[in-house]
Order: sequence, then C-alpha cells, then structure tokens
Amino acid sequence: MNGGWLKGLVIGSGTVASFLISTSAFAQSATDYRQQGLSLREQERYSEAIAVLQKSVELEPQNLSGRVLLGWTQHKAGQTSIAEKTLLETFNLNPFDVPTLNALGIVYLVGGKLNNAIAAHSWAALLKPDNEIAHYNLSLAFERVGQYDWAIATAKEAAKLESSNPHPLVAEAIAHAGNQETSLAQAAFRQAIALDSRYGDSNFLTYLDEAGFSTDQILRSQQILRSL
Repeated sequence: MNGGWLKGLVIGSGTVASFLISTSAFAQSATDYRQQGLSLREQERYSEAIAVLQKSVELEPQNLSGRVLLGWTQHKAGQTSIAEKTLLETFNLNPFDVPTLNALGIVYLVGGKLNNAIAAHSWAALLKPDNEIAHYNLSLAFERVGQYDWAIATAKEAAKLESSNPHPLVAEAIAHAGNQETSLAQAAFRQAIALDSRYGDSNFLTYLDEAGFSTDQILRSQQILRSL
C-alpha cells in the first residue's frame, strides 16, 4: 500500500512538472508572437502583424497588453471598426486598465464617436490624472463638439504633463480660435513653433492627422499659422 502511494505521488509529481513546463512554453510562445507582431508593425507590415498578434491573443486571451497591441495595430491598419471591437472586448475584461482606455478613446476619436471618446478618456484621466494622452485627446474631442473652454483646459494640462510636445499647444491654439480668442491662439501656436520649428511649415501640419487631428482641425491650425 505504501509503495502504491509513493508510486502515485511520483507519477502525480511528474504530471504537475510536465504541466508547468508546458504552461511556461505556452506563455513564452505568446510573448514571441507579441514581439514579432510589434516588429512587423514597426515595418508597417500590418496584415502580417495582425495575423501574428491574433495568435498571441489566442494563446493568452486574458493578456490585456496583447489585446491592446492587436487593437492598436488594427487601428494603424485603418481597420477602425475591428479595432474598436477588439479594444471594447479588452475593456470588458478590465474596465480599469488605462492603456486599454487610451487606445479605445483614440479609436473612438478617429472614428468620429466623440461622446464615446470623451467618456473613455475622462475615465482614463480619472484613473491616472497624470495621463497626458487622455488630456490631449480630450482637448481634441471637446474642441470638435464646441466645448472650447474644456478643450483649452485639457490642452493646457496635457502641455504641462508633456512640455516637450508641440501637439497640445496646437490643440490649445485651435480651441482658443474657436472661442474667438485670436491673440491667445497665436500665442499658443508660437509656443509650438518655439518647441519645433517644423510647425511653422503649413505643409508639415498635414502630419497632424497622425496625432488625432481631424481634417477640419488641421485646416484651422494652418489658418492660425498664416495669421502669425
């Protein structure tokens, strides 16, 4: 009887060890997929990156970072509705994860779902008050719905949190312009140019679409530049 018990223990221990080894290899494989997907995304090989990142999510469906990587890559590939679905599923897994909220809020913003963008970024800013991404994108969203005072306040907060980034200053400028505060708009824009002289080139400002600006917001930033 004692021998049988000992034999069972040895067999059981071997099974546990085998399970632990298998689980470790499983987790490592998902990590490899994420790293490979990130590398492909940096090369703008989006279809390949998405396929690889989907495999990482299949292996580790509870890994929020992997899901956010997938959703953001779908967003970069222009798959707005699919990215929204991926990130909303991630949000439902953990509604307190700030990177998920940041990414979801941007996808909402770019997709024109401004109230949803404001809700997502407001929640992200509440959870992490020094979250410059949330404050900056709130400014763009508030400006687009005509809430210029809120847009100015959140742009100023973003600029304070990331003082080397000209984007919040341009966002503040167009919000001041919406409020008919021409001199304040010009002053904010001059600050952006002081940080990066490229912002004094009207053609360069078209790049702001990659920073969440709408086409109309880019046109108004160019108008402010011409008024200087």
